[in-house]
Amino acid sequence: MTSWLALFILALAAMLLVASGDGAVAGIDSWTFGYAAAGLALLVYLSGGLLAQYGGRAGPMFRDAVTWLAVGLGLITVYAYRDDLMPIAGRVAGEILPGSAMNIEEGANGVEIRIRKRLDGHFAAKVGVNGKPITMVVDTGASSIVLRLEDAADAGIDTSKLSYNAAVMTANGRTYAARVRLDKVTIGPVEKRNVTALVAKKGALHQSLLGMSFLSRLRSYEFTGDFLTLRS
Repeated sequence: MTSWLALFILALAAMLLVASGDGAVAGIDSWTFGYAAAGLALLVYLSGGLLAQYGGRAGPMFRDAVTWLAVGLGLITVYAYRDDLMPIAGRVAGEILPGSAMNIEEGANGVEIRIRKRLDGHFAAKVGVNGKPITMVVDTGASSIVLRLEDAADAGIDTSKLSYNAAVMTANGRTYAARVRLDKVTIGPVEKRNVTALVAKKGALHQSLLGMSFLSRLRSYEFTGDFLTLRS
C-alpha cells in the first residue's frame, strides 16, 4: 500500500512540475519542490516497510525512530563542537590512562601539556618520533633523548649502521649508545625539529627516555604533585 502511495506522490509531483513549467509550485521553486516530493515519497516508502517489519505496531516503531534520531543528532552535535570538546577528552584520557599527555591550553601564551604520574611513580608520555608513536619516561637526569634499539628502528633509523661510542649510565649500569639526530619529535601539539638523541644497545633499556635534548628546548617544565607541565 505504501509503495503505491509513494508512487502516487511522485506522479502527482511530476504532473505539477510539468504544469508549472519553469515556475514555482505552491510558492516553492521547482527544484525545492521536486526534492521535497522525492523526500516525502521515500519517507512514506520506508515508513511502510518499517511498519510491516514491526507487525503494524506503530508505538515501538515510533520509539525506535525517535531513539535513532536522538543518536544521530547527538553525533552531529559532537562533530560540530569537536574543537571545543578535544581538551575535555584529553583531560578525561589523562585521568583514565595515567602517563598520557593532554593539551591543557593553547593560546597567545603558547601551549601547555600536562602529564600525569604513572602508578610506578614515573612520568611517561606518548612521544612522536619521526611520526611514529613511542612511549617514553621523562628523565631530567638524561642529557639527551635515549631510544631503545627497537624504538629507534620503528622510528625509521637504520640501526645496522650505528656506531656505539657514547658512554651512558642506565639502571642496568654503564653501557654505550650511538648518537643520532631525529627529524621531528612531538608531544601533542608541541613539535621540535632536528633533535639530538642516543640509541642504546639492545636490552640496555626497558623503556626509551625523554631527556634534556628535548626538554631544554621548551619554554619551561614544572613538576607539581602528580603532574608534570610542559610549556612551549
